[in-house]
Amino acid sequence: MTVNSEVRPPVPPFTRETAMQKVRMAEDGWNSRDPQRVSLVYTQDSKWRNRAEFPHGRAEIIEFLTRKWANEHEYRLIKELWAFEGNRIAVRFAYEWCDAAGHWFRSYGNENWQFDVNGLMDLRYASINDLAIEETERKFFWPLGRRPDDHASLSELGL
Repeated sequence: MTVNSEVRPPVPPFTRETAMQKVRMAEDGWNSRDPQRVSLVYTQDSKWRNRAEFPHGRAEIIEFLTRKWANEHEYRLIKELWAFEGNRIAVRFAYEWCDAAGHWFRSYGNENWQFDVNGLMDLRYASINDLAIEETERKFFWPLGRRPDDHASLSELGL
C-alpha cells in the first residue's frame, strides 16, 4: 500500500456513510469526463485492470481516460456501493454512451477498490460488459456532468 503526502478524505477505515460518500465522489469525478481531475484520486503509482487494459500510474490513467471519453460520447454513469471493509470498497455501476456512429450502449460492471491511508486509490479492478441498446431504451437523461441528487439509483431503475 502506497503512503504519500496527498490526502483525499474520507480516508480508511470506511464506515457505511464514508464508503457511500467515496462512491458518490468517484461517480461525480467520472461524470465530469475530465481525465486530469479523475486521475488525482489515484496514487501516483496506482494499478488498474480495466477490461483487458492495465494502466499503471497517473500518466497512463490520463491517457486511458482521454481515449475512453473520445470514443464514448454522451457518457453518463451511476455507481452504487456493494460492500466495504477497512480500506476496500466494492461497487457496481452502469453507464450509457453512444459511439461516433450514434449506436447506444449500456455498460455494466463491478469494481474493487483499495485505498492507501490517505484515501487515494492504489488498486482498481474493473470488470465491464457492454450491451447494445436502442436510444429509446436509455434511462440516464440528466444534462452531461454530475447526476442530480434526486435521480434514481441503479436499484431504483431496476438495473
